[in-house]
Amino acid sequence: MKRSKEKGKSHSTRPAGMEAPKWVNYKPEDVENLVINLARRGFSPSMIGIVLRDQYGIPLVKTVCGKTITEILRENNLSPSIPEDLNNLIKRAERVKRHLEEHPKDKSSRRGLQLIESKIWRLMKYYKAKGVLSKDWKYEYSGF
Repeated sequence: MKRSKEKGKSHSTRPAGMEAPKWVNYKPEDVENLVINLARRGFSPSMIGIVLRDQYGIPLVKTVCGKTITEILRENNLSPSIPEDLNNLIKRAERVKRHLEEHPKDKSSRRGLQLIESKIWRLMKYYKAKGVLSKDWKYEYSGF
């Protein structure tokens, strides 16, 4: 039976301390400017975090600045209109829909699309309750 939530227990856990490591030489203003510049260059919030980690040696923006990447983007009016996780699920559903148009008998992909759309509806309900999405925002049902 396919489960829709977690796919396993193998993942890293963040350390308990929420203070910036001593080896990070960046000031909070510098990190905020880096986040803003990367967002203006078209990077998504998760890609900004990866670039800061891999190229600048900043493991977690929240420990340095006291704010998350999305909070920094929201303050500077650079946040995406649809949250990144919801947008990624919508793109994934579109890919599966395209696949199902070419291969209509693929039952496992049809079931996968149902699971993806269930996640989309669950996230949509959450973001509407939080006020991130407007109350009249809708996701169109695939009908497969």
